[in-house]
Amino acid sequence: MKNLLTSGLFKGLFTGLLLGVSALALAKLPPLSDEAKAKAAEAAAKAAWAGKVDAYQLCQSQDKVAASYYKTAKAAGKDAKPPLATPACANPGVFAYTPPEAAKPAEAAGAHSPAATAASPPSGKQPDAAVNPANKS
Repeated sequence: MKNLLTSGLFKGLFTGLLLGVSALALAKLPPLSDEAKAKAAEAAAKAAWAGKVDAYQLCQSQDKVAASYYKTAKAAGKDAKPPLATPACANPGVFAYTPPEAAKPAEAAGAHSPAATAASPPSGKQPDAAVNPANKS
């Protein structure tokens, strides 16, 4: 009797099952709502701010270690090279997120010139021949 795991039928069923699951995984998801996009933008801004805070804390820690090293080396009478000039640590401050202004439609954004009040109708009742007598074809 053949082993069930090595049979061709089992392999075919297993392959079909994997293909079906992968097709479901690749299905197109619906687009995000405006609220979800706003939350994602805020989360990205907060993550960027957290990175700046981490860099600030690392800078302060490195300054503290360098100061301790130079103090210890001076006390021990060792000749330490002078520290390199580095920019001061920049504190990112408190997290504050202001959402970007929503894009206005072209009409509301002032893309078109404002409509002028009509002083006369766009066309008169005179025929063109009366207005332009020289243009006879």
